[in-house]
Parts: sequence; C-alpha cells; structure tokens
Amino acid sequence: EGKTPKQELQQRKIAGFPIFTDGVLMGWNEYRNNKTPIYFTRKDRGRHHYIIGKSGGGKSVFVGYMARQDLWNGDGLCIIDPHGDLVEDVIAFTPKERAKDVIIFNPADHERPMGLNMLEIIATDPALRAIEKDRAALDATSIFIKIFNEEIFGPRIQHYFRNGCLTLMDDEDEGGTLIDVPRLFVDDAFMKYKTSKVKNPVVKAFWEHEYANTGDREKQEMIPYFSSKFGPFITNTTIRNIIGQPKSAFNLRRVMDDQKVLMVNLSKGMIGDLNAQLLGLIFVSKINMAAMSRADTPEEERKDFFLYVDEFQNFATDTFGEILSEARKYHLALIMAHQYIAQIGGSKSKDGKPSIKDAVFGNAGTIMSFKVGAEDAEYLEKEYAPLLSQQDIIGIANFTTYCKLNIDNATTRPFDMKTIWDNHYKNPEVAKVIKEYSRKMYGRKKEYVDMEIEARLGIVK
Repeated sequence: EGKTPKQELQQRKIAGFPIFTDGVLMGWNEYRNNKTPIYFTRKDRGRHHYIIGKSGGGKSVFVGYMARQDLWNGDGLCIIDPHGDLVEDVIAFTPKERAKDVIIFNPADHERPMGLNMLEIIATDPALRAIEKDRAALDATSIFIKIFNEEIFGPRIQHYFRNGCLTLMDDEDEGGTLIDVPRLFVDDAFMKYKTSKVKNPVVKAFWEHEYANTGDREKQEMIPYFSSKFGPFITNTTIRNIIGQPKSAFNLRRVMDDQKVLMVNLSKGMIGDLNAQLLGLIFVSKINMAAMSRADTPEEERKDFFLYVDEFQNFATDTFGEILSEARKYHLALIMAHQYIAQIGGSKSKDGKPSIKDAVFGNAGTIMSFKVGAEDAEYLEKEYAPLLSQQDIIGIANFTTYCKLNIDNATTRPFDMKTIWDNHYKNPEVAKVIKEYSRKMYGRKKEYVDMEIEARLGIVK
C-alpha cells in the first residue's frame, strides 16, 4: 500500500504486464529494415476505429491484443462478442489486481441469470431522466424494427409499442420491462393500473383519447400480433429471465465511471441468433444512454471508456450514426470490427438517413483492413487513394493490416503494419476464478427470478 506511481509502474512491469505510456501498441511498421512501433494515443482513439477483414486474417488477434492493453492499463472497457472466443481470450489475460473489476455477462448461464432491463432509467437529474426515457423508447422501437424489419413492425405498431415503453417507464415505483409491453395491450386491468401512474401528458393523451377510441376489433387484432412477435422472447426462459428483471445486474453508468471491464459473451450457438442479436442491440443502446447521461459531469472528469463490438452490423440500428457523432464528447470510443462492407448497407437507408456504412466511414477516424475480397478492396481503394491499388489491398499477408490513422485530427497516409501475436501472461486459472466471482456477484438464482417474473406476468403454476 502507499506506493508512489513510479513504484507502482515498476511493480506492474516486474509482474510482467507491459505498460505503454504513449497509448496502446498496435504493431510494427517495417520499412527498409527499420522496425517502428506504432502507438495509438488515448485522444486519437476517441475518434473511433473501424476494422474490416475476412475470418482467418488476424483481425480478432489484433482486437484482443488492444483490449488486453486497456485491461492492463486500468481502463474501462466493454467487449460485445457474438462468437465468445474474443471474450474468452481477453479474460485469460486479466492481472490479479483487476480481477474484481471484471463482469462477465453470459446469457447461457441459465442457473444465475443477470438482469438487463432496456427500460430502466439510469440518469438521476429529472431533465436528463425525461430525455433518457424518450431515448430508451425510441431505441427499443429501433431495435425491434431491426429484428423484425419495417414490413412486419410497421408504423402503427411502432407507435403503440413506443407509448407502451413510455408508460412503463413513468411508473417510478415499479418500472417495467420489455416483456411487460405486450401485456399493456392484452390485459385491461394491468393497463389501467399502469396508466394511472403516467405523468407524461403526451402518453396520457395516447391512452385517454387515441387508444380509448380504438375499436374492439382493432384491439383484438393487436393481441395475436403482440403474442406472436414477443412470444419467442417471453416463452424462452433464458431470455425472459434476463430482459424481464426490472433491476439490471449492473448500472452501466457506474461501469463506465468506475472503469469496470464488461465482457458480453453472446455465443450464438448457445442462445440462438435472434436472442444474441436482441441482447447485443440492448447493450449498445444502454451503453450509449449511459454515456449521454454524463452530461451532468464536466468533460475533464469523464473517464475514457472503450467499446469493442465484433460483427457490429448485427448490433447497429439507424441511430448508430448519432452514437458515432455524439459519443466522443462523452468519452466513449468505439472499436468496430466486421467482415464485409455489404453487411452495413448501401448509401442511404429508406427514410433518407445516412446508412450505417455512411455513418461509419464519415465518423471513424481510423480505418484498418486485413484480408478482404475484391468488392471491398475496390471501395477501400478510394479510402486509401492514391497510394494503394486494389491488388495491394487484396494481396496483404495474414496478421498484417493496412491502416489510415487519425493523429491530432489529421489522417495519416495509409501504411502497412504487422500485428502482434503474444501469449505471454495468459492465465486460464484466473479466468475460472473471475467467471465464478462474476456470476455470484451479479447473477441471481434462477428460481427467485422465475417466481418474480411469473408473479408479474400473472402466470399461475
């Protein structure tokens, strides 16, 4: 105890964890037998980082190496991983002094589910709470548009759903969750009870005028619609026990401010594609809302938080552009990785907003490409013009990347960089201990959660 920062630094170095005072080490540039280490400073990382590459080219190794350094440097970070391998890799490099900072969110752990409530409001200031409620209702609607698409989740149903979300959030005593939304339109007594607590005049008007004057036939049509769309999430106990807990297992604002390490393992094989996508979308939205709630803190006090999202196209809605443009001032830096540009759409989305592709290339300060196909190389050639040809971009070796870095708000010329493969300091035993600690600390016993949710949904056993 009571070590000086210098002693602390030396001790960490002796313990075998490299500390990079100039940001994170990304790799080496080799030119005429000169090896230059490439560091990426904290300030420049704030402008977001886009990484593309087919599987097997070294993309995950690189992302894992960066995340490990954030972990070693004491920073706050979150990894959203649809495969599970990246999370498993990074956990095994956790230094002992950070073990208690790690939260492992693993939805496949049925015995101790961790709550994740999309409709739980984090902000404490009344004005910020109102903004967050609107944002949560809007994001929840965008999430289901992304999952079901506009044809199925059309404008009318969006309107009902958004008002349903706002209604539940206005109940300051008990709140509500996504699985309670369909119940508002199916169970009259529940609807009357919840609407009696509504303070928002617009939402009040929706129930008293619009919904009250909706014909019975139309209301009857809503019931099978809500049941069929939300049924899969409500009847699947694994997902229900996560999104149906009114109190989330952890407060994402605290996670960011206290520099915790949140590992989200959404291995599709364990929980299914749709469930993995829903949870990933909720995390991206809630982390963004937590970042925006930092409006109550002076900028110099906002701690950097790094959000790594693999296969990010699955977890990005139309509001993704806003996240990218706003996040920087709240010190949330994104590292987005995926395999093909076609996954993030064309040039315009249907409603005239920029597509995810435009938002990414318009806002990402740093662009990196590992091995890509001809179509992507053709697009990237414009980004790297005039120095690299399509052939150069396609022909890159494994574990090597072309990159265009953002340094002091200016973009470098594209250069090639060898990434680092380093398995020193790996400790699978630490990983086991952390997993056990995390599930005991943040998960809740399945039987309690079952009883609670069944009581709320009025299921009689």
